[in-house]
Amino acid sequence: MRLRICAVGRLRAGPESALVDDYLERFDRTGRALGLGPVSVQEVEDRRGGGMAAEAVLLERAIPQGAVVVALDERGRMTGSTEFADSLARWRDAGRSDMALLIGGADGLSSELRARADMVLSFGPMVWPHMLVRVMLAEQLYRAASILAGNPYHRA
Repeated sequence: MRLRICAVGRLRAGPESALVDDYLERFDRTGRALGLGPVSVQEVEDRRGGGMAAEAVLLERAIPQGAVVVALDERGRMTGSTEFADSLARWRDAGRSDMALLIGGADGLSSELRARADMVLSFGPMVWPHMLVRVMLAEQLYRAASILAGNPYHRA
Protein backbone atom coordinates (compact mmCIF):
# COMPACT_ATOMS: atom_id res chain seq x y z
CA MET A 1 0.00 0.00 0.00
CA ARG A 2 1.45 3.32 -1.11
CA LEU A 3 1.13 6.25 1.29
CA ARG A 4 0.91 9.93 0.47
CA ILE A 5 1.14 12.72 3.01
CA CYS A 6 -0.95 15.55 1.58
CA ALA A 7 -0.15 18.74 3.45
CA VAL A 8 -1.02 22.40 3.14
CA GLY A 9 2.13 24.53 3.06
CA ARG A 10 5.78 23.98 2.36
CA LEU A 11 8.24 22.50 4.81
CA ARG A 12 11.51 24.41 4.48
CA ALA A 13 14.92 22.83 4.87
CA GLY A 14 15.84 22.55 8.52
CA PRO A 15 15.68 20.20 11.49
CA GLU A 16 11.99 19.34 11.04
CA SER A 17 12.52 18.48 7.39
CA ALA A 18 15.54 16.35 8.29
CA LEU A 19 13.49 14.45 10.89
CA VAL A 20 10.62 13.85 8.45
CA ASP A 21 13.06 12.55 5.83
CA ASP A 22 14.79 10.30 8.37
CA TYR A 23 11.56 8.72 9.65
CA LEU A 24 10.13 8.27 6.15
CA GLU A 25 13.34 6.57 5.00
CA ARG A 26 13.12 4.26 8.02
CA PHE A 27 9.47 3.56 7.23
CA ASP A 28 10.28 2.73 3.61
CA ARG A 29 13.02 0.29 4.65
CA THR A 30 10.88 -1.42 7.27
CA GLY A 31 7.56 -1.22 5.44
CA ARG A 32 8.74 -2.55 2.08
CA ALA A 33 8.80 -6.17 3.34
CA LEU A 34 5.33 -5.63 4.84
CA GLY A 35 3.71 -4.36 1.66
CA LEU A 36 3.70 -0.79 2.98
CA GLY A 37 5.22 2.14 1.16
CA PRO A 38 6.75 4.02 -0.29
CA VAL A 39 5.63 7.28 1.28
CA SER A 40 5.49 10.41 -0.83
CA VAL A 41 4.76 13.95 0.26
CA GLN A 42 2.44 16.17 -1.75
CA GLU A 43 2.51 19.78 -0.61
CA VAL A 44 -0.25 22.13 -1.71
CA GLU A 45 -0.42 25.86 -1.28
CA ASP A 46 -3.35 28.24 -1.73
CA ARG A 47 -1.61 31.29 -3.13
CA ARG A 48 -4.86 33.17 -3.70
CA GLY A 49 -5.88 33.23 -0.06
CA GLY A 50 -9.11 31.28 -0.48
CA GLY A 51 -8.89 29.77 2.99
CA MET A 52 -10.07 26.35 4.07
CA ALA A 53 -12.37 25.85 1.09
CA ALA A 54 -9.60 26.49 -1.43
CA GLU A 55 -7.20 24.30 0.54
CA ALA A 56 -9.79 21.51 0.56
CA VAL A 57 -9.98 21.61 -3.24
CA LEU A 58 -6.18 21.39 -3.51
CA LEU A 59 -5.98 18.56 -0.98
CA GLU A 60 -8.81 16.69 -2.71
CA ARG A 61 -6.82 16.80 -5.98
CA ALA A 62 -3.79 15.33 -4.18
CA ILE A 63 -5.68 12.25 -2.94
CA PRO A 64 -5.12 9.21 -5.17
CA GLN A 65 -8.29 7.66 -6.63
CA GLY A 66 -9.73 5.04 -4.28
CA ALA A 67 -7.30 5.83 -1.45
CA VAL A 68 -7.99 5.30 2.21
CA VAL A 69 -8.21 8.82 3.64
CA VAL A 70 -6.87 9.62 7.10
CA ALA A 71 -7.47 13.21 8.20
CA LEU A 72 -5.37 14.65 11.00
CA ASP A 73 -7.53 16.94 13.09
CA GLU A 74 -7.69 17.91 16.75
CA ARG A 75 -11.36 16.85 16.79
CA GLY A 76 -10.46 13.36 15.66
CA ARG A 77 -10.08 10.17 17.63
CA MET A 78 -6.99 9.63 19.72
CA THR A 79 -5.59 6.17 19.20
CA GLY A 80 -2.59 4.24 20.40
CA SER A 81 0.33 3.37 18.16
CA THR A 82 -0.55 -0.34 18.13
CA GLU A 83 -4.14 0.39 17.11
CA PHE A 84 -2.90 2.72 14.35
CA ALA A 85 -0.54 -0.02 13.11
CA ASP A 86 -3.44 -2.50 13.13
CA SER A 87 -5.52 -0.08 11.04
CA LEU A 88 -2.74 0.19 8.44
CA ALA A 89 -2.46 -3.60 8.28
CA ARG A 90 -6.23 -4.02 8.01
CA TRP A 91 -6.50 -1.61 5.08
CA ARG A 92 -3.47 -3.18 3.39
CA ASP A 93 -4.90 -6.67 3.89
CA ALA A 94 -8.25 -5.54 2.48
CA GLY A 95 -6.44 -4.79 -0.79
CA ARG A 96 -6.35 -1.01 -0.54
CA SER A 97 -3.46 0.14 -2.70
CA ASP A 98 -3.22 3.78 -1.60
CA MET A 99 -3.59 5.85 1.55
CA ALA A 100 -3.70 9.63 1.83
CA LEU A 101 -2.89 11.29 5.15
CA LEU A 102 -4.21 14.86 5.21
CA ILE A 103 -2.72 17.77 7.15
CA GLY A 104 -4.66 21.01 6.84
CA GLY A 105 -3.57 24.61 6.93
CA ALA A 106 -3.64 27.12 9.79
CA ASP A 107 -7.43 26.80 10.13
CA GLY A 108 -7.44 23.01 9.86
CA LEU A 109 -9.41 20.84 7.45
CA SER A 110 -12.84 21.60 6.06
CA SER A 111 -15.77 19.71 7.53
CA GLU A 112 -16.34 18.11 4.10
CA LEU A 113 -12.84 16.62 4.06
CA ARG A 114 -13.21 15.36 7.62
CA ALA A 115 -16.57 13.78 6.72
CA ARG A 116 -15.02 12.07 3.66
CA ALA A 117 -12.19 10.52 5.70
CA ASP A 118 -12.08 6.85 6.62
CA MET A 119 -10.41 7.88 9.88
CA VAL A 120 -10.06 11.24 11.61
CA LEU A 121 -6.99 11.01 13.79
CA SER A 122 -5.95 13.36 16.58
CA PHE A 123 -2.53 13.76 18.18
CA GLY A 124 -4.35 15.18 21.21
CA PRO A 125 -6.44 18.21 22.06
CA MET A 126 -3.47 20.59 21.79
CA VAL A 127 -2.90 22.47 18.56
CA TRP A 128 0.43 21.57 16.95
CA PRO A 129 2.44 23.54 14.36
CA HIS A 130 2.15 21.94 10.94
CA MET A 131 5.87 21.25 10.73
CA LEU A 132 5.75 19.28 13.99
CA VAL A 133 2.63 17.38 12.91
CA ARG A 134 4.57 16.15 9.89
CA VAL A 135 7.41 14.98 12.13
CA MET A 136 5.02 13.23 14.52
CA LEU A 137 3.12 11.60 11.65
CA ALA A 138 6.32 10.38 10.00
CA GLU A 139 7.50 8.95 13.33
CA GLN A 140 4.16 7.19 13.93
CA LEU A 141 4.27 5.68 10.43
CA TYR A 142 7.73 4.30 11.18
CA ARG A 143 6.55 3.10 14.59
CA ALA A 144 3.57 1.35 12.97
CA ALA A 145 5.82 -0.45 10.50
CA SER A 146 8.14 -1.44 13.34
CA ILE A 147 5.21 -2.82 15.35
CA LEU A 148 3.96 -4.83 12.37
CA ALA A 149 7.48 -6.14 11.68
CA GLY A 150 7.96 -7.15 15.32
CA ASN A 151 10.97 -4.85 15.70
CA PRO A 152 11.92 -3.68 19.21
CA TYR A 153 11.58 0.07 18.41
CA HIS A 154 8.13 0.20 20.01
CA ARG A 155 8.10 -0.59 23.72
CA ALA A 156 4.60 -0.48 25.15
